[in-house]
Amino acid sequence: MAKKYIILDTETTGLHVKEGHRIIEIGAVLLNDRKKSEDHFHTYLNPMRLIDDEATQVHGITNEDLNDKPLFEDIAEEFLEFVDGATLVIHNAEFDVGFLNNELKLASSTFPRLEEICTIEDSLQMARDMFLGQRNTLDALVTRFDIKGYDRELHGGLKDANILADVYLHLTGGQKKFEFMSSNENQSIDNKSENKMSTLKNFNLKKIVTNENELSEHENMLSDMHERTSVCLLYTSPSPRDATLSRMPSSA
Repeated sequence: MAKKYIILDTETTGLHVKEGHRIIEIGAVLLNDRKKSEDHFHTYLNPMRLIDDEATQVHGITNEDLNDKPLFEDIAEEFLEFVDGATLVIHNAEFDVGFLNNELKLASSTFPRLEEICTIEDSLQMARDMFLGQRNTLDALVTRFDIKGYDRELHGGLKDANILADVYLHLTGGQKKFEFMSSNENQSIDNKSENKMSTLKNFNLKKIVTNENELSEHENMLSDMHERTSVCLLYTSPSPRDATLSRMPSSA
């Protein structure tokens, strides 16, 4: 069975969960065969506290926007069902996971921590490993990978989850942008893969093997060159890496 990947992002009332800040938006997008599916989880939440002005400047969500929204405890079971067994891809995972685990703890002592039911994959750490010493915020990666089609004036849980899906693909290699996949595309992809494998099996690949006479002639040639040029040449047996290395001479 293929792994279940979910790209997730949250927005909060402030930066520090230990100061009593709460989640006000959750956005999560399910990936299906490296494409964004139509399945997603998205909700705004009433945090039962005021939002810091600095936070509102980032995501644009005000206290008035959330007065009629559900509490986390009202959506907790639905959220856990959606993410159960998935690999959660989160940018700066420590931040979001810390807030989500706090919400789960406040909602019920019986709810598990995310790490107990999910695998956490931090795209920020992936980017830091790939781009040492560079800025690796989500906005910086959007610019670096030239990802277009999103309004970046304000952050948002679902919007950032969709953006992170495109960033994650660049980080892991593959197509340049996730596209939405209809439910009947999976079978088509499987059939194409089987056809390609069948075609490869019908190829008659010619294997070239160097015999002892050719190796002896090559050794004699190297010996003759050494006597004439006084240049020391090192000959080693062929390596599988040789096929990937350039044979072009140095321009120096």
